[in-house]
Amino acid sequence: MTPTTTLAEQAPIDRLVVVVAQLREHCPWMGALTHASLVEYLLEEAFEVAETIETGADDAELRGELGDVLLQVVLHARLAEERGTFTFDDVARGLSAKMVRRNPHVFLPDGTLQDAFPASVAEIVRKWDAVKTAERPERTGPFEGVPDALPALAKAQKFLDRAERAGAVLPVGELGETPDAQTEEELGDLLLAVVGSARASGFDAERALRGAIRRQFASPS
Repeated sequence: MTPTTTLAEQAPIDRLVVVVAQLREHCPWMGALTHASLVEYLLEEAFEVAETIETGADDAELRGELGDVLLQVVLHARLAEERGTFTFDDVARGLSAKMVRRNPHVFLPDGTLQDAFPASVAEIVRKWDAVKTAERPERTGPFEGVPDALPALAKAQKFLDRAERAGAVLPVGELGETPDAQTEEELGDLLLAVVGSARASGFDAERALRGAIRRQFASPS
């Protein structure tokens, strides 16, 4: 008879899955969580990872914040398992399969490595887009699938990225030397132009604004 593996002897991810399942069963607060109630925590934890990276925090803090994001994934998978729909293993298995399928420049269909790899990032992007299009032929345009909940600057940049990759003319005007928006619509056009200018220079407008806020409003030491 094979001896039962104790919690401490399990692989780290297996141990985490068991710990979360036990918390769901025995902790009233954890037991009351739903997919909907977890959304705010998932977004918060993702932004905390971003802040940890952008502020140059040490690796120990980054490790902890990544663990908080992983907890959200395990919790959502556990909720689905309780409904009998899918498990964390299904999530991991599906992700591995998708990475193999969407990266034919690296993997053969059986998951083994290709004999040679492309040197061009542009070629990689083209292949990635082609695979995604083949997977979702029902999508009607390049902008479908961009989350509505993205912050506006990040969403604008995502739309501009998608438009350029689709070969569309980017709807971004020139930034004047002294831009002065008179209406909310003009302000929106100006903000879109700012995002386009940032993107053309290789910057991330959302990250740049977060950094400016930290610099301008940081607590005095």
